[in-house]
Amino acid sequence: MLNDLYTVAGENLTGTPWEVYPRPQMKRNSYLNLNGEWDFGVGNFRFPDPYEKKILVPFCPESALSGIHEHFPEGSCLCYQRKFTLPDGFLKDRVLLHIGAADQHLHCYVNGTKIGEHSGGYENITFDITDALVDGENVLAFRCMDDLRDLTQPYGKQVMKRGGMWYTPVSGIWQTVWLESVPQNYIQKLHIENKGASVTISVEPAMDGTVNVPETGSYPLVDGSVTITANKPHFWSPEDPYLYDFSVEAGDDRVESYFALRQLEIRKIGKYPRLMLNGKPYFFHGLLDQGYWPDGLFTPATPECYASDILAMKKLGFNVLRKHIKVEPEEFYYQCDKLGMIVFQDMVNNGEYSFLRDTALPTAGIQKLDDRKLHKDPKTRETFLSSMESTVKQLKNHPCILYWTIFNEAWGQFDSDNVYEQFKKLDDSRWIDSTSGWFRREKTDVDSRHVYFRKVKLEGDGVKPLVLSEFGGKTYPAEGHIFNPDKTYGYGGCGSLEELNEAVRKLYMEEILPCIHKGLCAAIYTQVSDVEDEINGLLTYDRKVEKLKAEIMLPVAKALQEAIQR
Repeated sequence: MLNDLYTVAGENLTGTPWEVYPRPQMKRNSYLNLNGEWDFGVGNFRFPDPYEKKILVPFCPESALSGIHEHFPEGSCLCYQRKFTLPDGFLKDRVLLHIGAADQHLHCYVNGTKIGEHSGGYENITFDITDALVDGENVLAFRCMDDLRDLTQPYGKQVMKRGGMWYTPVSGIWQTVWLESVPQNYIQKLHIENKGASVTISVEPAMDGTVNVPETGSYPLVDGSVTITANKPHFWSPEDPYLYDFSVEAGDDRVESYFALRQLEIRKIGKYPRLMLNGKPYFFHGLLDQGYWPDGLFTPATPECYASDILAMKKLGFNVLRKHIKVEPEEFYYQCDKLGMIVFQDMVNNGEYSFLRDTALPTAGIQKLDDRKLHKDPKTRETFLSSMESTVKQLKNHPCILYWTIFNEAWGQFDSDNVYEQFKKLDDSRWIDSTSGWFRREKTDVDSRHVYFRKVKLEGDGVKPLVLSEFGGKTYPAEGHIFNPDKTYGYGGCGSLEELNEAVRKLYMEEILPCIHKGLCAAIYTQVSDVEDEINGLLTYDRKVEKLKAEIMLPVAKALQEAIQR
């Protein structure tokens, strides 16, 4: 029997959820939140009349917080409706509707007029709804269709029959719905690219204007772009997450944002290449982060939940979260920027998964495979590449992201050398892990390995920095905080918290630490929290029990960092 677990934030949720401004790197003084109670129903291609249910947006219908707590058959048409009236003084020239994300295919209507549609369950969606608006009350409606039988669409860890390392599927709206009003000539996109002590800021479409950085001065936009080089750069790091605020005035528009300066490079020190942060070898001491919540699934009860997870991990000495097969709302990355948590960001896989090919044989040591003929379906490949491009463009302004992962454990993997080259054109300012785990090819910035079920004994090849991108996963069942008491999952059980703490400490000190002297640059432990059947988290799924103690883990973190700087 599955238990309903709630975070403290979920237990105390009141009012309109997620009222925080949804786009912290491009803020305007125009914002109307449309989260809250919506009419909801399941239909075919017509909206229900009448609607039979209410749903709490932005929580997906499968979640307890939504008020629905049900997954509907694959291919169902999920229908949403609510009414809104623009506040006095809100309207400028145009009104933009934003949906943070909806899984997977969304159709939008305003006052019965179809505005547009979008496919892709992890991408920001924007529609200009100005011409469909009327004075007074307006009716906004969505139809969302999601079908996990269609493996061409990115789906991550969602499966129709959850269990083990695969989780409850999510459908429909799962991020904030909101409105803003903009002038006729407005900034549609803001691009921020940092390399070392320089940052290039540009606007789209290209317009004349000014970038104002209170700390250093004002700079003119030339053809919509300006490069600023700091004479005395204050570099960003987990230990000192320094952010420069700035504003942009272009056309008739004004937006507020921030950037950070940090220097990434790969440099050979002695026998082995190292990942360098701000000119020094740095050990990337991280955790796998699935981004699931017991009460909201894809969406935590409140945005403050992100900061709680980040700070809990920093308290234990960790400096990296590997965001695993999921793209989060921008609030997550903003908190990582602000609080000082490095992000290794995964792309979201599509394509068919094979347990034998993708997990069993590689875990047994068969880790060589020519991927040029894998996942040959043209639509599957085209959809992955399109989603990859959207993900990079959506997230690349965030300085916390230092590292991209393209394919994980061969899930959806194809022609990775070629995909690496395409990725480089999207972003050449960060490190790229083409194949995390196995089935390594030639083109990648790092040598990325996974080790479970055996001791960690790794040595770098002296050519690429060595990254242990998954390991660990030791389990402890915290009574009263287990989602599935009948069938738990993980990689090595511990009978008490004391036993777990000693096992994790010993794993780092006896297996990870010696590998640093053999080229290891990063290690990502599984994982931040328990997730459904998995009980290998450092926090329970409901985030109410912290399993590891800071007095044990902080000396470990210190030893790892000291070792790489010797």
